[in-house]
Amino acid sequence: MKDDHKNFVIFALLAAVILFGWPTIQHWIFPQQNPAPTVVEGGKTKVVPQPGADPAADSPQALRDRQIVLAESPRVQIETPALRGSINLKGARLDDLVLTKYDETVAKNSPPIRLLSPGGAAGGYFAQFGWQGAGVQAPGPNTVWQASGTKLTPTTPVTLTSTSQTGQIFRIELSVDQNYMFGIRQTVANVGTTPVSVTPYALLSRANRSTDADQWAAHVGPVAVANRAANYINWKDIESTPEQLATTGGWVGYSDHYWLTALVPDQKVPVQLQHRGTAAQAYQADYQLAQPLSLAPGKKVTYSSRFFAGAKEVKLLEHYEDDAGIVQFDRAIDWGWFGVIEQPIFYYLDWLFRLVGNFGVAIILLTLTIRALLFPIAQKQFASMASMRAIQPKMKALQERHKDDKQRQQQEIMKLYKQEKVNPLAGCLPMLLQIPIMFALYKVLLLTIEMRHQPFVAWIRDLSAPDPLTPLNLFGLLDFAPPSFLAIGVVPILLGVSMFFQMRLNPAPMDEMQKQIFSIMPWMLMFMMAPFAVGLQVYWITSNVVTILQQQWLYSKHPALKEPVKKEAKVK
Repeated sequence: MKDDHKNFVIFALLAAVILFGWPTIQHWIFPQQNPAPTVVEGGKTKVVPQPGADPAADSPQALRDRQIVLAESPRVQIETPALRGSINLKGARLDDLVLTKYDETVAKNSPPIRLLSPGGAAGGYFAQFGWQGAGVQAPGPNTVWQASGTKLTPTTPVTLTSTSQTGQIFRIELSVDQNYMFGIRQTVANVGTTPVSVTPYALLSRANRSTDADQWAAHVGPVAVANRAANYINWKDIESTPEQLATTGGWVGYSDHYWLTALVPDQKVPVQLQHRGTAAQAYQADYQLAQPLSLAPGKKVTYSSRFFAGAKEVKLLEHYEDDAGIVQFDRAIDWGWFGVIEQPIFYYLDWLFRLVGNFGVAIILLTLTIRALLFPIAQKQFASMASMRAIQPKMKALQERHKDDKQRQQQEIMKLYKQEKVNPLAGCLPMLLQIPIMFALYKVLLLTIEMRHQPFVAWIRDLSAPDPLTPLNLFGLLDFAPPSFLAIGVVPILLGVSMFFQMRLNPAPMDEMQKQIFSIMPWMLMFMMAPFAVGLQVYWITSNVVTILQQQWLYSKHPALKEPVKKEAKVK
């Protein structure tokens, strides 16, 4: 009775630590989950506004203010299959850009994602290109440039021109591809009578931090690649001390959860990358050449660079890295420690999705593939469990014989393992292998934009977000949304049920404390997994169902596992 009471106290403390400490652990270890794009209220699925994608997107007043600002200066329109916006001829700024392929929400009439906004409007965010120099009056932020055309498209580049009073002609030739990459050619022609020294630069100005959360496992904020190393920088760090990086090859910019802006200098010319900020949370990323360019009378010089403004599509980033030679451009996605697992999972999952057309089905097929690969290990696990089951009576007898000498008890048990050729850790291997796979899949679902707003069935409109349907409001019949920490969705409940039936098939442990832990574990996991992506829960449910079928078959091969444990046997 004393031991039973002690075990119960330990079990209760362990359960309390897991239930109440899990939110803190989850927030520290795992990236914050994407918010659910819908809720189910009054029996209907309602779209949840997602202002985080653009702080001013859902505000008519903000949109009206932006339109006023846009009308204050002459502009060149931008129109591509992926982008729409305009170039501000005052200051030669790219400050008006929306991503036409991506919407704010899953609603049919949702506005597209706005990435760039002009200074003076809500969410000011723009790129600017120019020169600094000695003996030259370079165009400034108030200079109004002359444009060679009225619209920038993939087939119609535009050249901006400005002539200085010191005798130099400045040109910026702008081009854009079918996706999100702008080509920038900055040219200075010295038509004066004296030599000048010029340094081309580019800057990104951002009036506010991103509304996406920056976490240790999913970086959001300033980013730079210098000397073939990715630097994920905290907002707060650059508010007090600028981050300066000298490099040849690399880039500098800002990474949101799904979106990226990046200044890409000539990859073969030494430059100084820089991030800086203010206490008022205004930020600037920029670069300039390490050495100025000397320009004699009658000569001209051209400097070529790029500017990326768009979605962090995995294959597109890798295309720019491989074909355009942009050093480590794929590091815009913070894969982290498990990148070696995450990227193959992404490619295989993406291939399955393109094959079947439904992302939920693709996750199920991925699960079946993983379980098939792990099946030989599962067979060894069951053989090990059968062996452990067979020696349980001998172990119990040893524990009773040496209950007052724990050290001797452990020595005798280890000796028994060696005699019977049993490895007690072999049964843990499949679970240990599943942990990095599940974490990798979790990050793939969370980080990659290819998974964003992908529906599955019925009410599940986004597999990268939690399940919005919960019995706490009678599955949406009551017109209210419960707090997130209580909103246990239907899919997490199915996960708990599948885990319950799976654990019922396992041999009952002899230790009472273990029995108690195993009996409540499915329902604890149900609460713990509820805030996670539905896609991850679909993976786990499918894995549990496969495990149940697999166990039924393996039990037929190892019937000893179903036999009740015999009472203590005498140990010689």
